Amino acid sequence: MKTKAAVLWELNAPWTIEEIDLDPPGPSEVLVRIAASGMCHSDEHLVTGDLPFGLPIIGGHEGAGVVEQVGEGVSWLAPGDHVVFGFIPSCGRCPSCSTGHQNLCDLGALMGIGRQIADGTSRHHVGEKDLGLMCLLGTFAHHTVVHEASCIKIEKDVPLDKACLLGCGVVTGWGSAVYAADVAPGDTVAVVGVGGIGANAIQGAKLAGAKRIIAIDPVEFKREKAMEFGATHTAASLEEALPLIQDITWGQMANKVIMTMGVGDGQVIGQAMAVTAKRGRVVVTNIHPALEMGGANMSLLDLTLMEKQLVGSLFGSGNPRADIPKLLGLYREGRLDLDGLVTRTYPLEGINDGYQDMRDGRNIRGVLVYD
Repeated sequence: MKTKAAVLWELNAPWTIEEIDLDPPGPSEVLVRIAASGMCHSDEHLVTGDLPFGLPIIGGHEGAGVVEQVGEGVSWLAPGDHVVFGFIPSCGRCPSCSTGHQNLCDLGALMGIGRQIADGTSRHHVGEKDLGLMCLLGTFAHHTVVHEASCIKIEKDVPLDKACLLGCGVVTGWGSAVYAADVAPGDTVAVVGVGGIGANAIQGAKLAGAKRIIAIDPVEFKREKAMEFGATHTAASLEEALPLIQDITWGQMANKVIMTMGVGDGQVIGQAMAVTAKRGRVVVTNIHPALEMGGANMSLLDLTLMEKQLVGSLFGSGNPRADIPKLLGLYREGRLDLDGLVTRTYPLEGINDGYQDMRDGRNIRGVLVYD
């Protein structure tokens, strides 16, 4: 079949809208008509080369849609089912999946290749040229073919333009607070960077019972939105946050610091550790450039003497098959705000406008909505 997709042909170039040829699903694969896709900063990392995935590539890894066709061997999905894509596939059988760490499934090693899990070939083409898929999904398109390991079935009454956000940003941010940081009732939490992930780290910290949540972002609009999501204090930078946190904690500092900047920078890790309490934890969720080899600028003596922790977190250290339905349940109950995350919506043809709005700090999350 023919469909439309946003393709990145070379680094630091705009996305181009192409009519592509899409093959039918093979064994263990499904054809999905995508209803909406979140515009995550991780796809911007494709453009800049911070994530060195192969080009050309169809972008997009936050998506939700309706199954139209299933391949041989797919028994638990049928045409008409609604699904959210998990940006990391989960096989359910590897050591990570079997011990409750689906976010570290062995199939994730194939994400950078961008071809189908089953046989390493492509279902997406422009003429004779095969196209890769961001995170094996390619949700910047009206249709895609993906492996069943990337699909999470959801109830049909959930709005797909909100459900798509669960594919990455919501679970990643929420889980960074609830799982990776292990926020406890009464904690003081600092969230550095208030985009689609940081906003949900704030929501997660609030739900976990944090007493104080300090949102740190240079953009005033984002600081204002952070208060709507549950922040109690804001600061424009870590430097500005340091005396604030000293004051409100009587010098004890933040129990948990969650790094959710648009682009990670090892030079600010030391500042993050400086606002962290004894036995506190810094969670690094934001993506750092793949070629950043300078290391983190921090006092290792402080790390030892104050028993501080520095940990990484992928997909919020969560399990997509369990956490996506769980968080949709919280949304239904009015305890998780998905509506407020969506600042603006765009058609597929507006993708470059949407990413410019992101660069300009005008969006918490832009969403592509397809007919």
